[in-house]
Amino acid sequence: MRKLLHETRLTAALIAVALAGPAAAGWTMDPTRSHLAFVSIKAEDVAEVNTFKEMSGTISDDGNVTVTMALDSVETLVPIRNERMRQFLFDTADYKDATLTAKVEPAVIADMQPGQISTITAEGNLSLHGTTQPMVIKMQAAKLDDGTVMVASIEPLIVDATKFGLSEGIEKLREIAGLSSISHAVPVTFVMTFVAGE
Repeated sequence: MRKLLHETRLTAALIAVALAGPAAAGWTMDPTRSHLAFVSIKAEDVAEVNTFKEMSGTISDDGNVTVTMALDSVETLVPIRNERMRQFLFDTADYKDATLTAKVEPAVIADMQPGQISTITAEGNLSLHGTTQPMVIKMQAAKLDDGTVMVASIEPLIVDATKFGLSEGIEKLREIAGLSSISHAVPVTFVMTFVAGE
């Protein structure tokens, strides 16, 4: 009888693990369908759009969101500017990544139906250049199909470079380029696609 009870419990546990398998895998970013851009403003009113070519991210089943940008992959469409940003601004020899983390209600995504759009406000943190600062992230999530979710900002994140110890780097870039100014307030927008794990 004890053996039968043990086998029954073991079978039930295995079934539970099997059923939980897909959910435990969470969501993984598809970088080919994801994009993050930040705007640098120089000489008071000249705006330039920049991005990162390498990103990764996950959404766990308990709603923990992590998005990582490889700072060496910064793309400004000007090679020498890319190099200057890597060296003088991001200091990628010591700081390889920028990481955005946030917490969302798991049911918001799990309960969405294909075609449905939900507005999400999440409290998060941005870690950059050895410093972490809180961020409020406002976005919309769209369920494209059962295994695909697209998330996009509905308001730019305004990153204050001063709070991340980037003022010296910005000043160095300004001097090299012979500019009157470079703004320390940097708007960031994103569209990210996540696919369900298996």
